[in-house]
Amino acid sequence: MQPVLEMTTTDGFDLWPVAEFESFGFLPLSGELSRAEVGTAVMRMAGCNDVDPDGDRPPRPVAALDSFLHGLLTFDCLFVAGGLRVTDNSTGVTFLPGCCDGLEDWRDWQRLVDDGGLLGFGHDPVSPIAERFGSIVRLTVNAEQSDSPVIELPTTELRLLLAGAERDLVDFLALAADWASNQLPDHCSAVTAALARALDLPTLAVPPER
Repeated sequence: MQPVLEMTTTDGFDLWPVAEFESFGFLPLSGELSRAEVGTAVMRMAGCNDVDPDGDRPPRPVAALDSFLHGLLTFDCLFVAGGLRVTDNSTGVTFLPGCCDGLEDWRDWQRLVDDGGLLGFGHDPVSPIAERFGSIVRLTVNAEQSDSPVIELPTTELRLLLAGAERDLVDFLALAADWASNQLPDHCSAVTAALARALDLPTLAVPPER
């Protein structure tokens, strides 16, 4: 199980160094990313929230960097395209995130394990769903297909996978905080706090902004 960002192209982005990436791929988040990949992840997370302010938020700044970061730093509820990717190595079946339950909602998986029910991650034409049946969680790759591939996991195993995914997110956040302290020194604390909120993680203590 991997926390992943659904990517867009990085072509033309010049506010900080990023790795080359094409649209519709997935970037796994962990403590193993290069600095350019961390920059790519921050670019994508800020881009997901790069929406013109409404009446409840301050106006968008004029400076290009401040303008691009504005949504990330001012939205109360942040959106992060992506989610948790699960691969069954024995069958090759991969359960991919959908469009309706982003990475910001990854703790919904924990509630599914604890309380049962159903999680829907997308809609027609591809509707991945997760359901708990007693001590088993079934992941259906596409509920729109009667013969869709599925992955079945004991709840005990899924809890371990979720703990690993959380460690990956915590490790990524630590990398991103260090990256921001060097790449965005005037915004380090605010950006790190926003990324923590976006990933539903505790805020890290970071050095004072220079």
